[in-house]
Amino acid sequence: MNRRRSTPRLVTAGIAAVTAALTLAATGCDAITSDGGDAEGETHSIDEGFHVGLLLPDLVTARYEAADYPFFEAALEEQCPSCELSYANADGDVDEQQTQAQAMLTDGVDILVLDAVDSAAAAGTVNEAKSQGVPVIAYDRLAEGGVDSYISFDNHRVGQVQAESLLEALEEEESTGDGSIVMINGSPTDPNAADFKAGAHEVLDGQVEIGQEFDTPDWSPEEATTQMEGAITSLGVDEIVGVYAANDGMASGAIAALRSAGVSVDDLPPVTGQDAELAGIQRVIAGEQHMTIYKAYRPQAELAAAATVALATGEDIDSGEYTITDMEDGSGATVEAILLEPVAVTADNVGDTVVSDGVFTVEEICTSDYEDTEFCQEAL
Repeated sequence: MNRRRSTPRLVTAGIAAVTAALTLAATGCDAITSDGGDAEGETHSIDEGFHVGLLLPDLVTARYEAADYPFFEAALEEQCPSCELSYANADGDVDEQQTQAQAMLTDGVDILVLDAVDSAAAAGTVNEAKSQGVPVIAYDRLAEGGVDSYISFDNHRVGQVQAESLLEALEEEESTGDGSIVMINGSPTDPNAADFKAGAHEVLDGQVEIGQEFDTPDWSPEEATTQMEGAITSLGVDEIVGVYAANDGMASGAIAALRSAGVSVDDLPPVTGQDAELAGIQRVIAGEQHMTIYKAYRPQAELAAAATVALATGEDIDSGEYTITDMEDGSGATVEAILLEPVAVTADNVGDTVVSDGVFTVEEICTSDYEDTEFCQEAL
């Protein structure tokens, strides 16, 4: 577990603007209200600081270490310079995350920000924290047990956007009725995966034949490769006109299986993705992957930091431009949520999204393997 007084690891543009939009005020048009403080009803102060625990779920998804953690750390430092941050990543292990959470609670954290490996299993951690008067913010994935607030993206909309982009590509290629698609969904222990899947089906059902569909334990790219190999064997590689892959890692696995089956880059069917990982963006500009979903992690992390300060100090979160909505978690508890909008990234708008937002530089994207792509030729 990494424990430190929070110090900025990188400069985050726009923190002041987000902080202003998420003013910690007792009034506002849209606000999540918190009792804040510890079990005795005391609240903490920004001047004196307080102890925050951040728990992220895995290392397979590159965004957590590359974006969410450093963005949250820098935003918390900006909003509460005296605060202390403890950080741990469970590397996909449910038991390890529970151990990490218990260690933080034993260490006396005043608030937990939790991105659960397994949302149902996380209910134990949430209930333990609540018994100690420690507020819990569910980050990115909605943990069960009645968390104090939930900050994520509109995950149903993510699936819709992925499916809409896939259908558009199939229509452009005039291949909608020429074969079937393969759906490689996310982990069955992640409630976000169920939302992505439901949103995608809402768009795809009745529009294209779904030849094979899989749920993928732990979002494993290796498992996605195996699943895609099975689909190729079952359907025939020439009959697969598209692949719905729920994230970039699994898209890489599906593409690897297609290439191993003899499909050239030029003949690859459109493949979706999510998370706008660097490798995913590079595959997009190279024509290997049709699209990825860009979720603006910086605003999400900064919003989570603002919510952290608000809950710890007993204030309300003014949601600014974002809408607060009621959601029900898997245990039936109603949770107030703030959901951000996803954006589809194709080769046509890489520069206007992940580059203009400072997620990646042109130089990071345009390594020697990709410098001959149209994007890099125009950008360099």
